Amino acid sequence: MIRIVLVDDQELFRGGVRVALDAQGDMEVVGEASDGAEGLAVIAGTRPDIVLLDMRMPVLDGLQTVRALFGPDGPQDPPRVIVLTTFALDAAAATAIRAGASGFLLKDATPAFLAAAVRAVHAGSSVLAPDELGQLFGLDVQAAPPPPPPPAFRTLTNRERTIFELAARGFSNTEIATREFVSESTVKTHVSSVLGKLGLRDRVQLVVYAHDNRLLQGG
Repeated sequence: MIRIVLVDDQELFRGGVRVALDAQGDMEVVGEASDGAEGLAVIAGTRPDIVLLDMRMPVLDGLQTVRALFGPDGPQDPPRVIVLTTFALDAAAATAIRAGASGFLLKDATPAFLAAAVRAVHAGSSVLAPDELGQLFGLDVQAAPPPPPPPAFRTLTNRERTIFELAARGFSNTEIATREFVSESTVKTHVSSVLGKLGLRDRVQLVVYAHDNRLLQGG
């Protein structure tokens, strides 16, 4: 079962989301909270797999909550976070993804799309496709000249750089294995090595890293 905590200041919205998720055979809502401070306490007590987190709440908003979860004083193994917002290309949501969230959803998403997003994030993917992440993060970096590659990036082998670029462009492990004529387990090993060398948590952060540092050839 995918264990989920809902953090949103609108009780009616939480109730509707809970009904939709609890109807899924592989999901269970294990806690709710009406603000970020309460949410952190609920998360600590329930240790969910996924947190659905509203961006705009009293006491502690979504961005502050993400920073608390993924900052140096946060839990050792934080849950994956999907932030909820009312409009696309939300700058606060982009900042939350940079801080550790795995993507964002519009609050008017259908129950089927919401459930699919929860499953995708639980499996280690982002909610947004890499090209959408590129739009989100490209707004504030494209005007500036590309920075030199970070020192950690220069430690990657040629093979790892190839895997990095394909993963950052949204190719799955299976697709990368087919393109590179290697096994899927080899791809997983390379991806793990890349994440470790770059100090990244998951493939979502890899995509953010690639766009922030302008590392994708041809864009």
